[in-house]
Amino acid sequence: MEVCCDLEVDVNGEETFMVDKKILASFSGRFNKLFSGLNGSTSNLKVIFHDFPGGAEGFELVARYCYSLGKIKITASNIVLLSCAARFMEMGGDGHGNLNLMDQIEKSLEEISYWTWPELLVALKQCQVLLPTTDYLFVPEKVLSGLVERIALSFVASPYTSFSGNFNSTFQFSCDTERCDSLMNICRQRRWWFEDLMFLNVDFVDKVSKMMITQNFEHDLICKFLLHYRKSRFCSASQVEKCKMTEVVINLLSLLDRSTPSCKSLFNIFHVALSLKISRIYRKKLESLIGSQLDQATVDYLLVPSPCGKDYIYDVSLVLRLVKVFLFENRSWLSMSRLNKVAGLVDSYLAEVSPDSHLKPSKFVALLKVLPDFTRQSHDGLYHAMDMYLQVHAGLCEEEKLRVCSALKYEKLSADALKHLAQNSRFPSRLAVISFINQQSKLKCLHPRTHRIVSSSNSPDAKVYIAEKADAAKIIQYAKRNNITTTTEKFEAQFRGMQWKVMELEKICSIMQTEMGNMSQRRLPWVGNTRYLPGLCS
Repeated sequence: MEVCCDLEVDVNGEETFMVDKKILASFSGRFNKLFSGLNGSTSNLKVIFHDFPGGAEGFELVARYCYSLGKIKITASNIVLLSCAARFMEMGGDGHGNLNLMDQIEKSLEEISYWTWPELLVALKQCQVLLPTTDYLFVPEKVLSGLVERIALSFVASPYTSFSGNFNSTFQFSCDTERCDSLMNICRQRRWWFEDLMFLNVDFVDKVSKMMITQNFEHDLICKFLLHYRKSRFCSASQVEKCKMTEVVINLLSLLDRSTPSCKSLFNIFHVALSLKISRIYRKKLESLIGSQLDQATVDYLLVPSPCGKDYIYDVSLVLRLVKVFLFENRSWLSMSRLNKVAGLVDSYLAEVSPDSHLKPSKFVALLKVLPDFTRQSHDGLYHAMDMYLQVHAGLCEEEKLRVCSALKYEKLSADALKHLAQNSRFPSRLAVISFINQQSKLKCLHPRTHRIVSSSNSPDAKVYIAEKADAAKIIQYAKRNNITTTTEKFEAQFRGMQWKVMELEKICSIMQTEMGNMSQRRLPWVGNTRYLPGLCS
């Protein structure tokens, strides 16, 4: 073939090539269209490329392919570069049969399962450098698929599958330490590929992770990879990259089982996300992840500073959203143990935020009522939080105090809490009367118990009873001081009647005590086959 250099090609300002335009035009659709309108012989033609994929190296590869009449060795190290350059030069689907470069590239990719792991990584690095994120081509898809399949294949060959044997129980206990070490080694082996993929940018991590999800990889392993990637790359990333990385990781975690990421890991991401000002949609996804397993959180996790411009200390609105997510996400089935844990968590959080002088009553009340009543067996925690809040907010009017106290269920208060409430001047005065009613019902329960006081006045039951009588007297005195006259007189009369009944019961107990002593003295021993019964009456 006669070769003449009648075309000058400037590739991205890197290098200039002198080539035969006829040879290149016979393989390149782009050059063929460019020169098809020229008539006669032309000389001194020049083509300038500003965005040729792979630069001078990519153009040289396709030029060598054209000059060798469609013969070139395609390897893992040049297949991505060739693919990008061939696509740019339109060297596929033009009816050239075996001379079609794109067909040869696709045929070479069919043997990707025979590539070594390093060859897959080299090809993947080229995909990341050469291909725009919005142009997801056939080659990178095949490389990613080959990479994921190779990782999955390593799990099948892993010794992890050998731990399903029928071990003797004695042998198992004797080898606990060895097996534990072996399992730890296996876990490390299953993560062997983590470090090799740390060079990936966020977009390719997104593609790899989604491909793993579709191929049913263990969600726990994907989660560990994402958290490891974020930890390894976060510090060296720019602010924009940190924001994008956080959003991608949140989105991928939301595709996994809700119980996969730990609550601690999610809160760590959340605290970082606050400073990055991530998109609202991703913050909502993160709150949904946290809220679904709120029962695993501790109160320290919830102490998130309030948003900028707010006077109150902690972000109460966040906790309200998280509790509502917890109830909604688990609405189909939710055990009482999980509900009780969240109730205890909210009570602990109330204790932390109640001293905040800038916390509005409406927010505090919403926090008190965010959970249903049946989630708490005792309201002592709510009472102590209310007491602290009313102490700090002493200027609240009677109506606001009643609104704050409206969540309190007096029947769920302990005797000590009721006693404290009855004498608590910070609470609305009518609540003292309500607490007295509840205290009175508790005193009524003393009647059957009084029958059991048959030892002495120094018994524990007797001491408790005497103390509760004194408490009831204090309640009446408090009611008198607050001018609750009509109701107080009624309760005082009832209390005197109770005292008289109790005195009668005490007399009965004393008689029973004496009678039991006499019975033990007059009991006679067995004589032969005859049994002498003691007299039942004196």
